[in-house]
Amino acid sequence: MPFETADLYTVLPELIILITACSVLILDLFLHENQKSFNHGLTIIGLLLALGSVGLVSVDQTTTAFGGVFIRDSMSDLLKGALLVVTLLAFVYSSTYLRNRNLWVGEYYVLMLLALLGIMIMVSANGFLTLYLGLELLSLCLYTLVAFDRDSNMGSEAAMKYFVLGALGSGMLLYGISMLYGASGGLSFAAIAEVASAASSDGAENKILVFGLVFVIIGIAFKFGAVPFHMWMPDVYQGAPTPVVLFLSSAPKIGAFAMAARVLIDGLEGLQTDWSEILIILSVLSMGIGNLVAIAQTNIKRMLAYSTVSHVGFIFLGLLAGTPAGYSAAMFYAIVYALMATGAFGVLVMISHKGFEAENLNDLKGLSDRDPWLAAMMALVMFSMAGVPPLVGFMAKLLVLEAIVDIGLVWLALAAVAFSIIGAFYYLRVVKMLYFDKAEVVEPVDATSSARLAVTVNGLGMLFLGLFPALLLSLCQAAFN
Repeated sequence: MPFETADLYTVLPELIILITACSVLILDLFLHENQKSFNHGLTIIGLLLALGSVGLVSVDQTTTAFGGVFIRDSMSDLLKGALLVVTLLAFVYSSTYLRNRNLWVGEYYVLMLLALLGIMIMVSANGFLTLYLGLELLSLCLYTLVAFDRDSNMGSEAAMKYFVLGALGSGMLLYGISMLYGASGGLSFAAIAEVASAASSDGAENKILVFGLVFVIIGIAFKFGAVPFHMWMPDVYQGAPTPVVLFLSSAPKIGAFAMAARVLIDGLEGLQTDWSEILIILSVLSMGIGNLVAIAQTNIKRMLAYSTVSHVGFIFLGLLAGTPAGYSAAMFYAIVYALMATGAFGVLVMISHKGFEAENLNDLKGLSDRDPWLAAMMALVMFSMAGVPPLVGFMAKLLVLEAIVDIGLVWLALAAVAFSIIGAFYYLRVVKMLYFDKAEVVEPVDATSSARLAVTVNGLGMLFLGLFPALLLSLCQAAFN
Protein backbone atom coordinates (compact mmCIF):
# COMPACT_ATOMS: atom_id res chain seq x y z
CA MET A 1 0.00 0.00 0.00
CA PRO A 2 1.60 3.33 -1.03
CA PHE A 3 2.36 5.86 1.69
CA GLU A 4 2.81 9.57 1.25
CA THR A 5 3.65 12.25 3.78
CA ALA A 6 0.44 14.06 2.84
CA ASP A 7 -1.49 11.11 4.28
CA LEU A 8 -0.49 12.25 7.76
CA TYR A 9 -2.28 15.55 7.13
CA THR A 10 -5.44 13.67 6.15
CA VAL A 11 -5.37 11.58 9.35
CA LEU A 12 -4.26 14.48 11.59
CA PRO A 13 -7.24 14.33 14.02
CA GLU A 14 -6.79 10.59 14.50
CA LEU A 15 -3.06 11.04 14.91
CA ILE A 16 -3.54 13.61 17.66
CA ILE A 17 -5.95 11.32 19.56
CA LEU A 18 -3.54 8.39 19.23
CA ILE A 19 -0.58 10.46 20.46
CA THR A 20 -2.67 11.73 23.38
CA ALA A 21 -3.69 8.18 24.37
CA CYS A 22 -0.09 6.94 24.20
CA SER A 23 1.15 9.95 26.18
CA VAL A 24 -1.38 9.36 28.95
CA LEU A 25 -0.50 5.65 29.02
CA ILE A 26 3.23 6.32 29.42
CA LEU A 27 3.08 9.35 31.73
CA ASP A 28 0.60 7.63 34.06
CA LEU A 29 3.40 5.24 35.08
CA PHE A 30 5.30 8.12 36.68
CA LEU A 31 2.42 9.97 38.36
CA HIS A 32 1.59 9.72 42.06
CA GLU A 33 -1.98 9.43 43.30
CA ASN A 34 -2.23 13.16 43.94
CA GLN A 35 -1.07 13.92 40.38
CA LYS A 36 -3.75 11.99 38.47
CA SER A 37 -5.45 15.23 37.45
CA PHE A 38 -2.59 15.64 34.96
CA ASN A 39 -4.15 12.85 32.87
CA HIS A 40 -7.41 14.76 32.78
CA GLY A 41 -5.77 17.99 31.67
CA LEU A 42 -3.66 16.28 29.02
CA THR A 43 -6.73 14.51 27.63
CA ILE A 44 -8.71 17.76 27.41
CA ILE A 45 -5.82 19.46 25.60
CA GLY A 46 -5.57 16.56 23.14
CA LEU A 47 -9.30 16.69 22.39
CA LEU A 48 -9.18 20.45 21.83
CA LEU A 49 -6.21 20.10 19.46
CA ALA A 50 -7.99 17.35 17.54
CA LEU A 51 -11.13 19.48 17.35
CA GLY A 52 -9.10 22.36 15.95
CA SER A 53 -7.49 20.09 13.34
CA VAL A 54 -10.86 18.86 12.05
CA GLY A 55 -11.59 22.19 10.36
CA LEU A 56 -8.31 22.32 8.44
CA VAL A 57 -9.85 20.67 5.35
CA SER A 58 -12.40 22.64 3.34
CA VAL A 59 -15.92 21.20 3.30
CA ASP A 60 -15.71 21.15 -0.50
CA GLN A 61 -12.52 19.09 -0.54
CA THR A 62 -12.33 15.30 -0.38
CA THR A 63 -9.00 13.60 0.27
CA THR A 64 -8.00 9.97 0.67
CA ALA A 65 -5.06 8.33 2.37
CA PHE A 66 -3.24 4.99 2.49
CA GLY A 67 -4.21 3.91 -0.98
CA GLY A 68 -7.81 5.06 -0.75
CA VAL A 69 -8.90 3.03 2.29
CA PHE A 70 -9.27 6.18 4.42
CA ILE A 71 -11.36 9.15 3.30
CA ARG A 72 -11.76 12.65 4.68
CA ASP A 73 -14.70 14.66 3.38
CA SER A 74 -17.33 17.10 4.62
CA MET A 75 -19.37 14.32 6.27
CA SER A 76 -16.41 12.90 8.16
CA ASP A 77 -15.27 16.33 9.36
CA LEU A 78 -18.72 17.24 10.67
CA LEU A 79 -19.23 13.90 12.42
CA LYS A 80 -15.74 13.99 13.93
CA GLY A 81 -16.35 17.51 15.20
CA ALA A 82 -19.55 16.32 16.88
CA LEU A 83 -17.73 13.27 18.30
CA LEU A 84 -14.98 15.39 19.81
CA VAL A 85 -17.45 17.85 21.35
CA VAL A 86 -19.49 15.02 22.89
CA THR A 87 -16.37 13.29 24.24
CA LEU A 88 -15.03 16.56 25.61
CA LEU A 89 -18.29 17.11 27.49
CA ALA A 90 -18.17 13.52 28.78
CA PHE A 91 -14.73 14.01 30.32
CA VAL A 92 -15.68 17.34 31.90
CA TYR A 93 -18.84 15.87 33.42
CA SER A 94 -17.07 12.81 34.81
CA SER A 95 -14.05 14.16 36.68
CA THR A 96 -15.63 14.43 40.15
CA TYR A 97 -17.48 11.10 39.76
CA LEU A 98 -14.26 9.26 38.88
CA ARG A 99 -12.31 10.86 41.71
CA ASN A 100 -14.94 9.94 44.33
CA ARG A 101 -15.02 6.28 43.26
CA ASN A 102 -11.27 5.69 42.90
CA LEU A 103 -11.63 5.36 39.12
CA TRP A 104 -9.37 8.38 38.56
CA VAL A 105 -6.76 6.30 36.71
CA GLY A 106 -4.92 6.59 33.44
CA GLU A 107 -6.39 3.39 32.02
CA TYR A 108 -9.85 4.98 31.91
CA TYR A 109 -8.63 7.87 29.78
CA VAL A 110 -6.61 5.60 27.49
CA LEU A 111 -9.57 3.29 26.85
CA MET A 112 -11.94 6.20 26.22
CA LEU A 113 -9.51 7.83 23.80
CA LEU A 114 -8.92 4.57 21.93
CA ALA A 115 -12.68 4.01 21.72
CA LEU A 116 -13.00 7.50 20.27
CA LEU A 117 -10.20 6.70 17.82
CA GLY A 118 -12.10 3.60 16.71
CA ILE A 119 -15.22 5.66 16.00
CA MET A 120 -13.23 8.24 14.05
CA ILE A 121 -11.72 5.48 11.91
CA MET A 122 -15.23 4.15 11.25
CA VAL A 123 -16.36 7.62 10.20
CA SER A 124 -13.57 7.89 7.61
CA ALA A 125 -13.61 4.28 6.42
CA ASN A 126 -13.65 3.96 2.64
CA GLY A 127 -13.91 0.19 2.64
CA PHE A 128 -15.05 -2.71 4.76
CA LEU A 129 -11.57 -3.56 6.05
CA THR A 130 -10.99 -0.12 7.57
CA LEU A 131 -14.56 -0.03 8.86
CA TYR A 132 -14.20 -3.36 10.63
CA LEU A 133 -10.86 -2.43 12.21
CA GLY A 134 -12.36 0.76 13.64
CA LEU A 135 -15.44 -1.11 14.84
CA GLU A 136 -13.42 -3.76 16.68
CA LEU A 137 -11.16 -1.16 18.30
CA LEU A 138 -14.28 0.59 19.59
CA SER A 139 -15.94 -2.62 20.75
CA LEU A 140 -12.94 -4.01 22.65
CA CYS A 141 -12.52 -0.73 24.54
CA LEU A 142 -16.23 -0.56 25.41
CA TYR A 143 -16.30 -4.15 26.71
CA THR A 144 -13.55 -3.22 29.16
CA LEU A 145 -15.08 0.12 30.13
CA VAL A 146 -18.45 -1.41 30.95
CA ALA A 147 -16.74 -3.61 33.57
CA PHE A 148 -14.34 -0.88 34.69
CA ASP A 149 -15.78 -0.58 38.19
CA ARG A 150 -14.49 -3.77 39.84
CA ASP A 151 -16.73 -3.26 42.88
CA SER A 152 -19.86 -3.64 40.75
CA ASN A 153 -21.11 -7.15 40.04
CA MET A 154 -23.69 -5.73 37.65
CA GLY A 155 -20.92 -4.17 35.58
CA SER A 156 -19.16 -7.52 35.09
CA GLU A 157 -22.42 -9.22 34.17
CA ALA A 158 -23.34 -6.44 31.73
CA ALA A 159 -19.87 -6.55 30.14
CA MET A 160 -20.11 -10.30 29.62
CA LYS A 161 -23.53 -10.00 28.00
CA TYR A 162 -22.29 -7.11 25.85
CA PHE A 163 -19.23 -9.12 24.82
CA VAL A 164 -21.17 -12.25 23.84
CA LEU A 165 -23.87 -10.41 21.92
CA GLY A 166 -21.31 -8.01 20.45
CA ALA A 167 -19.26 -10.93 19.14
CA LEU A 168 -22.42 -12.36 17.60
CA GLY A 169 -23.23 -9.03 15.93
CA SER A 170 -19.67 -8.67 14.64
CA GLY A 171 -19.77 -12.22 13.30
CA MET A 172 -22.99 -11.47 11.41
CA LEU A 173 -21.43 -8.33 9.96
CA LEU A 174 -18.28 -10.17 8.97
CA TYR A 175 -20.28 -12.89 7.26
CA GLY A 176 -22.23 -10.28 5.31
CA ILE A 177 -18.96 -8.59 4.30
CA SER A 178 -17.64 -11.93 3.02
CA MET A 179 -20.73 -12.36 0.85
CA LEU A 180 -20.36 -8.87 -0.59
CA TYR A 181 -16.68 -9.50 -1.23
CA GLY A 182 -17.52 -12.73 -3.01
CA ALA A 183 -20.03 -10.94 -5.24
CA SER A 184 -17.89 -7.89 -6.03
CA GLY A 185 -14.30 -9.08 -5.72
CA GLY A 186 -13.33 -6.04 -3.64
CA LEU A 187 -13.65 -4.57 -0.17
CA SER A 188 -13.82 -0.90 -1.13
CA PHE A 189 -17.24 0.73 -1.16
CA ALA A 190 -16.62 1.99 -4.71
CA ALA A 191 -16.05 -1.55 -6.03
CA ILE A 192 -19.16 -2.87 -4.30
CA ALA A 193 -21.23 0.10 -5.48
CA GLU A 194 -20.22 -0.59 -9.08
CA VAL A 195 -21.37 -4.20 -8.88
CA ALA A 196 -24.56 -3.33 -6.98
CA SER A 197 -25.53 -0.76 -9.60
CA ALA A 198 -24.86 -3.10 -12.51
CA ALA A 199 -26.52 -6.22 -11.07
CA SER A 200 -29.84 -7.11 -12.63
CA SER A 201 -32.90 -7.34 -10.43
CA ASP A 202 -33.27 -11.09 -10.87
CA GLY A 203 -29.69 -12.18 -11.43
CA ALA A 204 -27.85 -14.66 -9.22
CA GLU A 205 -25.22 -12.01 -8.49
CA ASN A 206 -27.89 -9.71 -7.14
CA LYS A 207 -29.21 -12.45 -4.86
CA ILE A 208 -25.75 -12.87 -3.34
CA LEU A 209 -25.53 -9.13 -2.78
CA VAL A 210 -28.96 -9.04 -1.12
CA PHE A 211 -28.03 -12.02 1.04
CA GLY A 212 -24.88 -10.25 2.20
CA LEU A 213 -26.83 -7.02 2.64
CA VAL A 214 -29.17 -8.67 5.17
CA PHE A 215 -26.29 -9.72 7.41
CA VAL A 216 -24.57 -6.35 7.11
CA ILE A 217 -27.79 -4.61 8.20
CA ILE A 218 -27.99 -6.97 11.18
CA GLY A 219 -24.52 -5.81 12.20
CA ILE A 220 -25.51 -2.16 11.75
CA ALA A 221 -28.75 -2.69 13.70
CA PHE A 222 -26.85 -4.26 16.58
CA LYS A 223 -24.42 -1.35 16.85
CA PHE A 224 -27.37 1.06 16.78
CA GLY A 225 -29.37 -1.01 19.27
CA ALA A 226 -32.40 -1.36 17.01
CA VAL A 227 -35.16 -3.89 17.74
CA PRO A 228 -34.79 -6.90 17.76
CA PHE A 229 -31.04 -6.48 18.32
CA HIS A 230 -31.40 -4.24 21.37
CA MET A 231 -31.26 -6.87 24.12
CA TRP A 232 -27.88 -5.74 25.40
CA MET A 233 -28.70 -2.06 25.82
CA PRO A 234 -30.86 -1.90 29.00
CA ASP A 235 -28.56 -4.20 30.97
CA VAL A 236 -25.39 -2.47 29.81
CA TYR A 237 -26.81 0.98 30.51
CA GLN A 238 -27.86 -0.10 34.01
CA GLY A 239 -24.71 -2.06 34.91
CA ALA A 240 -21.96 0.17 33.53
CA PRO A 241 -20.59 3.20 35.41
CA THR A 242 -22.62 6.28 34.52
CA PRO A 243 -19.69 8.15 32.83
CA VAL A 244 -19.20 5.12 30.58
CA VAL A 245 -22.92 5.07 29.76
CA LEU A 246 -22.67 8.79 29.01
CA PHE A 247 -20.08 8.04 26.32
CA LEU A 248 -21.72 4.79 25.17
CA SER A 249 -25.11 6.43 24.62
CA SER A 250 -23.78 9.27 22.49
CA ALA A 251 -20.53 8.93 20.54
CA PRO A 252 -21.01 5.34 19.24
CA LYS A 253 -24.41 6.33 17.85
CA ILE A 254 -22.68 8.88 15.62
CA GLY A 255 -20.26 6.13 14.61
CA ALA A 256 -23.16 3.78 13.86
CA PHE A 257 -24.73 6.41 11.62
CA ALA A 258 -21.43 6.86 9.78
CA MET A 259 -21.20 3.09 9.39
CA ALA A 260 -24.72 2.93 7.94
CA ALA A 261 -24.08 5.89 5.62
CA ARG A 262 -20.81 4.54 4.27
CA VAL A 263 -22.17 1.02 3.70
CA LEU A 264 -25.71 1.72 2.51
CA ILE A 265 -25.23 5.01 0.66
CA ASP A 266 -21.63 4.82 -0.59
CA GLY A 267 -21.53 1.06 -1.15
CA LEU A 268 -25.02 -0.33 -1.65
CA GLU A 269 -27.15 2.52 -2.93
CA GLY A 270 -27.90 0.37 -5.98
CA LEU A 271 -29.86 -1.92 -3.65
CA GLN A 272 -31.71 0.97 -2.02
CA THR A 273 -35.11 -0.63 -2.67
CA ASP A 274 -34.05 -3.75 -0.77
CA TRP A 275 -32.50 -2.15 2.27
CA SER A 276 -35.25 0.46 2.58
CA GLU A 277 -37.82 -2.30 3.08
CA ILE A 278 -35.71 -3.83 5.84
CA LEU A 279 -35.21 -0.46 7.54
CA ILE A 280 -38.99 0.18 7.50
CA ILE A 281 -39.49 -2.94 9.63
CA LEU A 282 -36.62 -2.08 11.98
CA SER A 283 -37.76 1.52 12.41
CA VAL A 284 -41.39 0.66 13.22
CA LEU A 285 -40.34 -2.04 15.70
CA SER A 286 -37.77 0.23 17.33
CA MET A 287 -40.13 3.19 17.73
CA GLY A 288 -42.97 1.02 19.00
CA ILE A 289 -41.18 -1.29 21.43
CA GLY A 290 -38.73 1.38 22.57
CA ASN A 291 -41.42 3.87 23.57
CA LEU A 292 -43.86 1.34 25.04
CA VAL A 293 -41.33 -0.53 27.19
CA ALA A 294 -39.72 2.72 28.40
CA ILE A 295 -42.99 3.66 30.10
CA ALA A 296 -42.71 0.68 32.46
CA GLN A 297 -39.15 1.46 33.63
CA THR A 298 -38.36 2.78 37.12
CA ASN A 299 -34.60 2.89 36.52
CA ILE A 300 -33.83 6.04 34.54
CA LYS A 301 -30.78 4.49 32.88
CA ARG A 302 -32.93 1.64 31.55
CA MET A 303 -35.60 4.15 30.56
CA LEU A 304 -33.07 6.13 28.57
CA ALA A 305 -31.81 2.88 26.99
CA TYR A 306 -35.27 2.14 25.59
CA SER A 307 -35.56 5.80 24.67
CA THR A 308 -32.40 5.37 22.60
CA VAL A 309 -34.03 2.44 20.80
CA SER A 310 -36.96 4.66 19.82
CA HIS A 311 -34.67 7.43 18.57
CA VAL A 312 -32.76 4.91 16.47
CA GLY A 313 -36.06 4.22 14.71
CA PHE A 314 -36.22 7.88 13.68
CA ILE A 315 -32.65 7.80 12.34
CA PHE A 316 -33.59 4.77 10.25
CA LEU A 317 -36.58 6.70 8.90
CA GLY A 318 -34.28 9.31 7.45
CA LEU A 319 -31.98 6.70 5.92
CA LEU A 320 -34.76 4.66 4.33
CA ALA A 321 -36.09 7.75 2.55
CA GLY A 322 -33.24 7.23 0.08
CA THR A 323 -32.95 10.94 -0.76
CA PRO A 324 -30.33 13.60 0.08
CA ALA A 325 -32.95 15.31 2.26
CA GLY A 326 -33.54 12.08 4.17
CA TYR A 327 -29.82 11.39 4.59
CA SER A 328 -29.11 14.90 5.88
CA ALA A 329 -32.12 14.68 8.24
CA ALA A 330 -30.83 11.37 9.63
CA MET A 331 -27.37 12.85 10.10
CA PHE A 332 -28.86 15.91 11.81
CA TYR A 333 -30.88 13.62 14.10
CA ALA A 334 -27.87 11.46 15.02
CA ILE A 335 -25.78 14.48 16.03
CA VAL A 336 -28.66 16.07 17.92
CA TYR A 337 -29.46 12.86 19.76
CA ALA A 338 -25.83 12.49 20.83
CA LEU A 339 -25.97 15.98 22.37
CA MET A 340 -29.27 15.23 24.13
CA ALA A 341 -28.01 11.92 25.55
CA THR A 342 -24.82 13.63 26.74
CA GLY A 343 -26.87 16.23 28.60
CA ALA A 344 -29.19 13.67 30.21
CA PHE A 345 -26.46 11.38 31.51
CA GLY A 346 -24.27 14.37 32.34
CA VAL A 347 -26.86 15.55 34.85
CA LEU A 348 -27.07 12.03 36.32
CA VAL A 349 -23.28 11.99 36.74
CA MET A 350 -23.30 15.40 38.42
CA ILE A 351 -26.04 14.61 40.95
CA SER A 352 -24.38 11.33 41.94
CA HIS A 353 -21.99 11.54 44.85
CA LYS A 354 -19.76 9.25 46.87
CA GLY A 355 -21.86 6.34 48.15
CA PHE A 356 -24.88 7.31 46.05
CA GLU A 357 -25.67 6.49 42.44
CA ALA A 358 -28.44 8.48 40.76
CA GLU A 359 -30.09 5.82 38.63
CA ASN A 360 -33.72 5.57 39.72
CA LEU A 361 -36.48 7.95 38.69
CA ASN A 362 -37.16 8.69 42.36
CA ASP A 363 -33.63 10.07 42.69
CA LEU A 364 -34.68 12.99 40.49
CA LYS A 365 -37.61 13.99 42.67
CA GLY A 366 -37.41 17.55 43.91
CA LEU A 367 -34.15 18.32 42.09
CA SER A 368 -35.47 21.84 41.47
CA ASP A 369 -35.29 22.47 45.22
CA ARG A 370 -31.76 21.07 45.55
CA ASP A 371 -30.30 22.62 42.39
CA PRO A 372 -32.67 24.71 40.24
CA TRP A 373 -30.20 25.19 37.38
CA LEU A 374 -29.45 21.47 36.94
CA ALA A 375 -33.19 20.74 37.09
CA ALA A 376 -33.77 23.31 34.35
CA MET A 377 -31.08 21.74 32.15
CA MET A 378 -32.52 18.25 32.69
CA ALA A 379 -35.99 19.56 31.83
CA LEU A 380 -34.61 21.08 28.61
CA VAL A 381 -33.13 17.71 27.65
CA MET A 382 -36.38 15.85 28.37
CA PHE A 383 -38.48 18.37 26.43
CA SER A 384 -36.04 18.16 23.51
CA MET A 385 -36.14 14.35 23.48
CA ALA A 386 -39.94 14.51 23.54
CA GLY A 387 -39.88 16.79 20.50
CA VAL A 388 -41.33 19.90 22.12
CA PRO A 389 -40.74 23.13 20.12
CA PRO A 390 -38.67 25.26 19.94
CA LEU A 391 -36.00 22.80 21.09
CA VAL A 392 -33.80 21.04 18.56
CA GLY A 393 -35.41 17.63 19.14
CA PHE A 394 -38.59 18.93 17.55
CA MET A 395 -36.77 20.13 14.46
CA ALA A 396 -34.90 16.82 14.14
CA LYS A 397 -38.17 14.86 14.16
CA LEU A 398 -39.81 17.32 11.78
CA LEU A 399 -37.03 17.02 9.19
CA VAL A 400 -37.18 13.22 9.25
CA LEU A 401 -40.98 13.19 8.95
CA GLU A 402 -40.83 15.65 6.06
CA ALA A 403 -38.37 13.39 4.20
CA ILE A 404 -40.68 10.39 4.70
CA VAL A 405 -43.79 12.26 3.53
CA ASP A 406 -41.94 13.47 0.42
CA ILE A 407 -41.49 9.87 -0.79
CA GLY A 408 -45.15 9.01 -0.17
CA LEU A 409 -44.86 7.02 3.07
CA VAL A 410 -47.49 9.05 4.89
CA TRP A 411 -48.64 6.05 6.95
CA LEU A 412 -45.11 5.62 8.29
CA ALA A 413 -44.93 9.29 9.25
CA LEU A 414 -48.27 8.99 11.07
CA ALA A 415 -47.00 5.92 12.94
CA ALA A 416 -43.87 7.82 13.96
CA VAL A 417 -45.97 10.73 15.25
CA ALA A 418 -48.18 8.34 17.24
CA PHE A 419 -45.19 6.65 18.87
CA SER A 420 -43.66 10.06 19.63
CA ILE A 421 -46.83 11.08 21.47
CA ILE A 422 -46.63 7.86 23.50
CA GLY A 423 -42.96 8.55 24.24
CA ALA A 424 -43.71 12.06 25.45
CA PHE A 425 -45.34 10.52 28.53
CA TYR A 426 -42.20 9.18 30.16
CA TYR A 427 -40.19 12.30 29.32
CA LEU A 428 -42.81 14.58 30.85
CA ARG A 429 -42.98 12.25 33.86
CA VAL A 430 -39.34 13.09 34.57
CA VAL A 431 -40.10 16.83 34.36
CA LYS A 432 -43.01 16.35 36.76
CA MET A 433 -40.70 14.62 39.26
CA LEU A 434 -38.13 17.39 38.95
CA TYR A 435 -40.55 20.16 39.87
CA PHE A 436 -43.66 18.77 41.57
CA ASP A 437 -42.50 15.83 43.74
CA LYS A 438 -40.88 16.03 47.13
CA ALA A 439 -37.19 15.25 47.19
CA GLU A 440 -36.12 11.87 48.60
CA VAL A 441 -32.44 12.87 48.55
CA VAL A 442 -31.51 15.94 50.58
CA GLU A 443 -27.76 16.21 49.98
CA PRO A 444 -26.74 19.27 47.94
CA VAL A 445 -25.29 18.67 44.51
CA ASP A 446 -21.49 18.87 44.57
CA ALA A 447 -20.57 19.76 40.99
CA THR A 448 -17.52 21.60 39.73
CA SER A 449 -17.81 24.94 37.98
CA SER A 450 -16.43 23.39 34.77
CA ALA A 451 -19.16 20.72 34.84
CA ARG A 452 -21.81 23.36 35.42
CA LEU A 453 -20.46 25.37 32.50
CA ALA A 454 -20.52 22.25 30.32
CA VAL A 455 -24.12 21.38 31.16
CA THR A 456 -25.11 25.00 30.52
CA VAL A 457 -23.50 24.95 27.09
CA ASN A 458 -25.09 21.56 26.43
CA GLY A 459 -28.60 22.58 27.48
CA LEU A 460 -28.67 26.03 25.95
CA GLY A 461 -27.02 24.64 22.83
CA MET A 462 -30.09 22.49 22.23
CA LEU A 463 -32.29 25.56 22.54
CA PHE A 464 -30.04 27.58 20.23
CA LEU A 465 -29.97 24.85 17.56
CA GLY A 466 -33.73 24.56 17.84
CA LEU A 467 -34.15 28.27 17.15
CA PHE A 468 -31.46 28.36 14.43
CA PRO A 469 -31.33 24.81 12.98
CA ALA A 470 -29.95 26.00 9.64
CA LEU A 471 -26.48 26.39 11.21
CA LEU A 472 -26.15 22.63 11.59
CA LEU A 473 -28.59 21.52 8.90
CA SER A 474 -26.69 23.34 6.14
CA LEU A 475 -23.54 21.41 7.05
CA CYS A 476 -25.47 18.12 7.00
CA GLN A 477 -26.98 18.95 3.62
CA ALA A 478 -23.55 19.88 2.21
CA ALA A 479 -22.31 16.40 3.11
CA PHE A 480 -24.83 14.75 0.76
CA ASN A 481 -24.98 17.22 -2.12
